[in-house]
Formats: sequence, C-alpha cells, structure tokens
Amino acid sequence: MLVVLAVALFTGSFQMQRSLNRTRGELGLTRTEPLKNAPPLLVFTTVVLGGFRGLIANALWVRAMEMQDQGRYFEMIQLHDWITKLTPYIPTVWVVSAWNMSYNISIKFSEPAERWHWVYAGIQLLRDEALKYNPHEVEIYRELGWHFQHKLGQNLDDAHLYYKSRWASMMQEVLGSGRPDFDKLINPPDEEWARRAKRLREEFKMDPALMKEVDEKYGPLEWRLPESTAIYWAMKGMKEARTKDQLIKLRRMIYQSMQLAFYRGRLIELEWNHTVEFGPNLDLIDNANAAYEEMMEEDEKMRDHIAIAHKNFLLDAVYFLYVHARLKEAERWFNYLKQKYPDKAPEGSLDDYALSRIEEDAGETSMDRTISNITGAIARSFYYLATGQDDLATGNMLIARKMYERYTRKISDDPKTVQRVGLPPFEDLRRTVLLDLLDPKKGMVPELAARLKTALGLPAEFGITNRPPEEVIVKPPPTEGATNAAPAEAGSGAGQ
Repeated sequence: MLVVLAVALFTGSFQMQRSLNRTRGELGLTRTEPLKNAPPLLVFTTVVLGGFRGLIANALWVRAMEMQDQGRYFEMIQLHDWITKLTPYIPTVWVVSAWNMSYNISIKFSEPAERWHWVYAGIQLLRDEALKYNPHEVEIYRELGWHFQHKLGQNLDDAHLYYKSRWASMMQEVLGSGRPDFDKLINPPDEEWARRAKRLREEFKMDPALMKEVDEKYGPLEWRLPESTAIYWAMKGMKEARTKDQLIKLRRMIYQSMQLAFYRGRLIELEWNHTVEFGPNLDLIDNANAAYEEMMEEDEKMRDHIAIAHKNFLLDAVYFLYVHARLKEAERWFNYLKQKYPDKAPEGSLDDYALSRIEEDAGETSMDRTISNITGAIARSFYYLATGQDDLATGNMLIARKMYERYTRKISDDPKTVQRVGLPPFEDLRRTVLLDLLDPKKGMVPELAARLKTALGLPAEFGITNRPPEEVIVKPPPTEGATNAAPAEAGSGAGQ
C-alpha cells in the first residue's frame, strides 16, 4: 500500500514539476543575462546562487525603493541596471527604471538639453532594451507610448517645446517634411531611401508598413510630432494584447493621442525666425470621431465618461471648423452633434453657437485653444477680405488681436508660465495663416487668392516665392527651465 502511495505521489510531483517548469519558461524565470560592471561580490554571489537570482534581484529592488523614498534617483540607476540584467523578462523593472530617468532625474536639470538626455534615455531603455527581451509584453508598449503622449506631447514640463523640437528634427531627417512617402520607405527605390528605411527600422525600431497602416486608419498624422508615435506604439501593443482590459487601455491611449493631434497636430515651420508653431489638424476629425465611437463600444465601464469627452470633442470640432472658414464641414458636424446628443447639443443655429463660443474663448487660458482661435479668426478675416466683406474682415482681425492681448495679459505675471505656454508674436501667426491661404497646393482657389493679394497690395508672386523650402530641419529652440507628473493609468490693408 505504501509503495503504491509513494508511486502515486512521485508521479503527481513529476507532473506538477513539469507544469511548473513550463510556467517558469513561459514567464521567463529560467533565463539569465550575464552581469556587467557589477561589483565582484555581486557577480560571485549571482553565479553561486544560480537559480536564486530572483532573491538577489528582490534585495536590490527593496534597496532601490528605499532610495526612491529618499530621493536618491541617480544612485538608483546602477541598481536598476543590475536588476534588469538579473530579471530582464519582468516588464515592471524596465518600466520603473525608465520612469526614474525620464521623470525623476530629468527635472533635476534646468537646461533643456540635459533634460532631454535623460528623457530620451528612458525612451531608449524601453524601446531598445526592454522590447528586445519582452517583444510580446503589452505593458512595455503602453509605457513607451505614454512617454511620447505625455512626457513629449503634453506641455506640463517646462522644456516640452525643446523635446518636441528635438524629436521633430530627428524624425525629419528620416521622413522629410510634409507627408512621408511610406511606399518608398517600404520598398526603397534607391540608396538614399534605403538608408532612411534602415535608420527608421534599426534606430527608431519603427516599421514603415505599420506606420502606413496607422496613418490610413487614424490619419493623416504629422509624424514629426510625438502623439503620432504614441499612436504607433499603442497600435503595435494592440497586436500583442491578450485581454480585453489591455485592448481598452491601448485604445484609450490612441483616442487621447488623437485628441492631442486634433488640437495641435499640425507642425508649422517659420523659416524667417527659425522656430516652429503648432496648430490644429482639422483633417483628423473623421478618424478621431471614429476612434471615440470605437472606444465607447468597447469600454462599457467608461462609456459615459468617453461620451462626455466625445461630445466636447465634437463641440470643439464644429467651432474650430467654423473659425477656420470651413463652414460646410462645420455645418455637417453640427448636425451630427445634434443627432448624436440631442439633449446636450447647443440650441440655435451654427452661427449662434460659434458666436457664443467666441465670447467665451475671449477668456480662454489654454495655449493650444487660444492659438487655434486666433489663427481661425485671422483666416476668417482674410476670407472676408477676399470676398469684399471689409467690415467682417476688420471685425475678425480685431477679435484675433483682442484674444491675443487678453491671453498675453493673463500669463504675463509669471515668467515661467510665459516661457512654457507663451504665444509667438502676433505677426508671425498672421503671416503663417496668410501663406497657408495663398499656398497654390492647399490654399484658396486661385480667384480668391488673387483678390486677397489685391486687397492687401501684395505682388502676384507672393505666396509662391515667399513660402519656406520643403526640406527644413527643425532647430531646437534655446529654451530653459520643472514639472513632474504622475504615471499613466506681410501686406497691409483691411485684413490687418
């Protein structure tokens, strides 16, 4: 009897051990990475303990958390390096290590270039190292996307303009300015395109075929801006997602990034003063709306909250289209808003709603909304001037100036706020809008453009010879200045 029981127990333990070994393999707990640059005692202990490397990693982790509580972030770097080598297949150790560099250490510096060094080091750690060991871990894709969406994309860090400019400059070297030619990056026709495609894949770890897929689904995107890259990594993570919760979190990142891209997803290069501006990307509205609709369908728990965000997005879309003189599109989305949310849609006509928003936005304190409002009013002014409606032209330019002056006064008491979210000179905004309207490829119809030039006393060639060259490498602005954040869960005339 005892023999039978012993055999049964032995067989059961053997089967259980096989199951444990299989689980350990799936979790990556049996793989090891040689330690480099570690103290000899740590190397010796690691070799001796072998399979007990996890115990060493746990001890180092406890010490790292103590250092974090004490604010000793620089000393944590070496500990995190050892921990990632001891347990490279545990995503959390990479996420915390990257967060320490990008968020905790970066704000210890006042110079934007020094901050960028640490922010980009965190991105590289996730992209180049963590994904090498964990190519199927959704958590790492999500954290990488969060770095682009939040640390680079938002304006919470005093050096956010420097981050955006550095990233735009790097991407422009590969993609060029304007719309990327994905087909040439996928199948390079010559050595130059082959060089670009190789750098895109090897340095930035981005697949041009997936970029094209992302752009077709969620674009047209400005790929020199960080929110486009955030959408890319979220989409790549979705291909590895194994649970509904993982999919929901990544979809949430996509629609949040698309919201950012809608408000300031257009990169405007100012060649005459070597700076850049950001404006709304109104061509994203259809796909951004689809992203909201998809998110509401998938996320039942957050459906009501997403619906509120969706309604606010539609209100902004209607208004932005209106102030940018895209009146037919504004009318279409205004009618869609009334149909989708009949109890919450504004009363009255499109004109009634837009005029009430203009009065409301005269007190707006958001830099992105303010720039959109100002440039939209300037565009309307030029449109009315071209169509002979001088009173409306003068009135809209006056509204633009008053919004500019009011916003500038509100932030003028705090130099750091001025540096972080201050507006470009009014004449730069005016000139940018004018060049866009006179652009032969995407501006006004030739007849209206000719009338506008006449009204402003401009030569016939203005708008063709005065536009900056296509290939302009974005120069990082010499800004200085910190905020940390919590982790994720030309002419004259009546138009002046």
